Amino acid sequence: MASASYHISNLLEKMTSSDKDFRFMATNDLMTELQKDSIKLDDDSERKVVKMILKLLEDKNGEVQNLAVKCLGPLVSKVKEYQVETIVDTLCTNMLSDKEQLRDISSIGLKTVIGELPPASSGSALAASVCKKITGRLTSAIAKQEDVSVQLEALDIMADMLCRQGGLLVNFHPSILSCLLPQLTSPRLAVRKRTIMALGHLVMSCGNLVFIDLIEHLLTELGRNDNMSTTRTYIQCTAAISRQAGHRIGEYLEKIIPLVVKFCNVDDDELREYCIQAFESFVRRCPKEVYPHVPTVISICLRYLTYDPNYNFDDEDEDDNAMDAEQNDEDYQERLTSFFLLLPGSDDEYSDDDDMSWKVRRAAAKCLDAVVSTRHEMLPEFYRSVSPALVCRFKEREENVKADVFHAYLSLLKQTRPAQSWLTDPDAMEQGETPLTMLQSQVPMIVKALHKQLKEKSVKTRQCCFNMLTELVNVLPGALTQHIPVLIPGIIFSLNDKSSSSNLKIDALACLHVIMVTHPAHAFHAHVPALVPPVVACVGDPFYKITSEALLVTQQLVIRPLDSQSEGSDSFDPSPYINDLFTCTIRRLKAADIDQEVKERAISCMGITVCCRLGDRLPAELPGTLLIFLERLKNEITRLTTVKAVTLIAGSPLKIDLRPVLREAVPILASFLRKNQRALKLCTLAALDILLRNYSSGFSLASAVTPVMVDAVLAELPPLISESDMHVSQMALSFLSTLAVTHPSSLAQLSGGNIMTQLIALVRSPLLQGGALAAMLDFYQALVTTETSGLGYMDLLRMLTGPVYSQSAALPHKQAYCSIAKCVAALTRACPTEGPAVVGHVCVVNSRSTDSIRLLALLSLGEVGHHVDLSSQPELKTVILDAFSSSSEEVKSAASYALGSIAVGNLPEYLPFVLQEISSSKRQYLLLHSLKEIISSASVSGLKPYVESVWSLLLKHCECQEEGTRNVVAECLGKLTLIDPETLLPRLKGYLLSGSSYARSSVVTAVKFTISDQPQPIDPLLKNCIGDFLKTLEDPDLNVRRVALVTFNSAAHNKPSLIRELLDSVLPQLYNETKVRKELIREVEMGPFKHTVDDGLDLRKAAFECMYTLLDSCLDRLDIFTFLNHVEDGLKDHYDIKMLTFLMLARLSSLCPSAVLQRLDRLVEPLRATCTTKVKANSVKQEFEKQDELKRSAMRAVVALLTIPEAEKSPLMSEFQSQISSNQELAAIFDSIQRDSSSANMESMDTS
Repeated sequence: MASASYHISNLLEKMTSSDKDFRFMATNDLMTELQKDSIKLDDDSERKVVKMILKLLEDKNGEVQNLAVKCLGPLVSKVKEYQVETIVDTLCTNMLSDKEQLRDISSIGLKTVIGELPPASSGSALAASVCKKITGRLTSAIAKQEDVSVQLEALDIMADMLCRQGGLLVNFHPSILSCLLPQLTSPRLAVRKRTIMALGHLVMSCGNLVFIDLIEHLLTELGRNDNMSTTRTYIQCTAAISRQAGHRIGEYLEKIIPLVVKFCNVDDDELREYCIQAFESFVRRCPKEVYPHVPTVISICLRYLTYDPNYNFDDEDEDDNAMDAEQNDEDYQERLTSFFLLLPGSDDEYSDDDDMSWKVRRAAAKCLDAVVSTRHEMLPEFYRSVSPALVCRFKEREENVKADVFHAYLSLLKQTRPAQSWLTDPDAMEQGETPLTMLQSQVPMIVKALHKQLKEKSVKTRQCCFNMLTELVNVLPGALTQHIPVLIPGIIFSLNDKSSSSNLKIDALACLHVIMVTHPAHAFHAHVPALVPPVVACVGDPFYKITSEALLVTQQLVIRPLDSQSEGSDSFDPSPYINDLFTCTIRRLKAADIDQEVKERAISCMGITVCCRLGDRLPAELPGTLLIFLERLKNEITRLTTVKAVTLIAGSPLKIDLRPVLREAVPILASFLRKNQRALKLCTLAALDILLRNYSSGFSLASAVTPVMVDAVLAELPPLISESDMHVSQMALSFLSTLAVTHPSSLAQLSGGNIMTQLIALVRSPLLQGGALAAMLDFYQALVTTETSGLGYMDLLRMLTGPVYSQSAALPHKQAYCSIAKCVAALTRACPTEGPAVVGHVCVVNSRSTDSIRLLALLSLGEVGHHVDLSSQPELKTVILDAFSSSSEEVKSAASYALGSIAVGNLPEYLPFVLQEISSSKRQYLLLHSLKEIISSASVSGLKPYVESVWSLLLKHCECQEEGTRNVVAECLGKLTLIDPETLLPRLKGYLLSGSSYARSSVVTAVKFTISDQPQPIDPLLKNCIGDFLKTLEDPDLNVRRVALVTFNSAAHNKPSLIRELLDSVLPQLYNETKVRKELIREVEMGPFKHTVDDGLDLRKAAFECMYTLLDSCLDRLDIFTFLNHVEDGLKDHYDIKMLTFLMLARLSSLCPSAVLQRLDRLVEPLRATCTTKVKANSVKQEFEKQDELKRSAMRAVVALLTIPEAEKSPLMSEFQSQISSNQELAAIFDSIQRDSSSANMESMDTS
């Protein structure tokens, strides 16, 4: 410490030198010392350093002054509080000095000090005392200062301090307000602007009384309207307050908006601009409160969007249909008209420099953008009124305004895109005009407006056109098919134009690519001669991004119909373009010193366009090109892209001869299977599979793939067949199935080898299901038909079932038995001659066998019986009924499944037997499961004769007291209704009037099983009567209401069109079920302890699950603010409901950020409470785990909230952030979630 003090005293001595360089270097060294964490100053050193730095602020040399100011930052955090106060005092005094340079440097110094103070949320006493000291001096400087420059600096510092430390100055807010308000009438515009900034920061943290005073003052002054200049300022101030604290100004909008509307009609362009900007702010920040005024705002914006009093658009010419022929005449007449209008010497000596009307139009376009972006539910209205108005203004003469008009239309298109899931729903389409159909009808008008703009000189305008077209075809693929001839010349113009910027060419190519991908190829055939030269030129462009985009276009450019039917019907001949395309692509393919993206796209382009589609026209060039592919296959950077290209070439109908490279390529491909790159493995397996299919014996390119090559691949396969990656396993199994067809002789080495060991291990994996299981079954069927030695029917059967029958050990998971049974059934179907013997062997299984043998036997019987009629085995019924008496639940369940599946194979024999057993037996639950299997799997025609008898039997059991039985009955009733909906659905509806709550709950649950995500004949009938079933949400019985919510959730998830029109009546009941009801909470005594039971929890959980589903399917029909009220309540509810509402909050943050932002302060508090809750020390381990999971989920919601722009401005949120960063545990969770979300975003970007 002594050495540090000595060093600093040396520096202080040099700072007094007369040489400015000495002073500069000494100050620089002092700053370096102060930035070290280890430095500690004693009181004397502190005093000397502070005194010297303050003295240097008055130094004659500007560079020394600047360094001294920079020293203040680190100095503030190193010295004691009273020294900081000394610094602040001196700076405040200097700020009022007569010397301008000293005033400026002191202002910068004060900003530096304020920037270095700890945030308000840290509760630092230093920050509080410094801010209070500065505030008093600043308010007097603002109020009394005659020198405007001092006033401006003081206002600037005040705004900075309120922004950073506003929460510490609550006691000073009234005095700050009283000193700021008079400045709004200052004669200096700069003073007024800075006052508005300061007031904007003040309202973020001020108390309610101060806020009310400010708003009342603004309303009074606006009502008085003494002076147009100050009125403009008050409107600007209102807009600024709305931008900074929209959630607070909302309740005053009823008074504010009529005043702003009134001022819109005043003939003052600047005032109009500020009024419309205020509307934009209200629309974005107070979406709920502004809702009644949105039609007024739209009409004002539409009026002023065309407000151009100094320019005459000749409408007659505009509407002329001959766009191309008369375009130049139109341009000329417009220019001529405007020329005469604006001639100097006309009455008003008017010049374009005085024209402020463009600012009004720009404000109107931006306000419409805000309305369109925030009012999703008004889309149909926007397409009726806003869309045509915006399209008409694409001709706007002021470039900045035109860009905003385009941006507003882009926002409209983007709003239309998320809604497609329900708009394209076949039922929704019947409802008449939807946004998509309305947009479709306006496409000709849009194209007509864009056509002219595409020939404009302005680069910015043309970029906007390309962005518009790209978004349009993303929303409506195929919409431009009729308009391609009109658009292509405009695109070619931008590609050929020498003045075009690189970005414009990239946008033009990207737009062309998207249009080509989303429209049929024949629409472009007439334009290929015109498109090829500019695209080829772009492929040769020196800028890699242009080359890259051009290669993507080239892939789509010459799409030649390759199937025999279309070959004759389409006269398109690619021959004239082949040479150009090949030459430009091969040049890029050969180049080694080019960008990675260009390399990859050159490979793809050559593979797709040249080899795959045109390979038969290039017999001489093809072998050389394939050798380049072989080289690229050996390169680690390009190998993945090359494998994809080889797959496409191998699959081409042109049967490209790959023999020149296969001998070398297949071993390279085989080696890729051991690389630690999943995408490469998957693509390689796909490539090898297609090579086997198209290049093996029996094809025109006979035996291109030899057994030696196959052996090289087989050697690499065993590690790939594993439960660790099911997709890779599925691809490997598909390859083996293809191999069994093309090279059956190669399968001999599988017997007793590693591959079979891995296969058997995979069959026993509980993860084997879906596509991988289907691939496994296909492989076993393909394998057994090859009749390979050692891999016959009985050999494979022994491998599959041996471990179970040897009784060495039970398999760890029931799924393994199901998979083995499916494999046994697949083998049996492939070998019908040997099947009956196996079934006979299985039937011998008696009650003394182990449970695992009985389980496998019964499941195998079921799987085989599903496809084969087993009625020739008379003892089957007895065997299965005996199994119903087993002590093992799994055996009983398997017997139930087996009986149902066997009945599917022969309904007349087994279905009456099952129905009789249900009526007479006590084992209804198991038999009903069998019946469910029959109804789910049997054909409709086979079941129809039995519908009545099954229906009447089910109704007898729908009032059963056991919930499990009722659920099975409900599923059977629902699936049975699908067979004859016209008759059975009205019957179901009739049972809603049943006096039994059990019957009502069964009927409502049955409806859930009639809803699926695919179109069905029952849908129109269901749509008409689902409202009656949902009326059970008012049922007095808790359980009936719960199953009604579950059914509603299923409809909202699978087929939203069923319930969209009912939401107005259903939502109040849904929201009602989210409330905690005290009458449903009871205490249960468990020995010496009392345990609280909430009977309404399941009901609330079901209601919140419905709310979460509605966010995805019916967002446009929700009042988000009412929705948020219930989400807010859920944040304080039980563990399960908190978890759901955290998910909802994260979803809402991305779907409707402005609404969430308005409620942010109310949402932060419950999140903070969750994150800071401590579990009692003596709690069980599960309690700690639950609390940890809650914290993580809450933190995910916080991370999602922080993605909303301006969320950090909320004082409560910034305070919570500080709390998180100061708590080690919370900070660690927060950081890990942020990392996870950013890596997830990166992955989603990389999926291509």
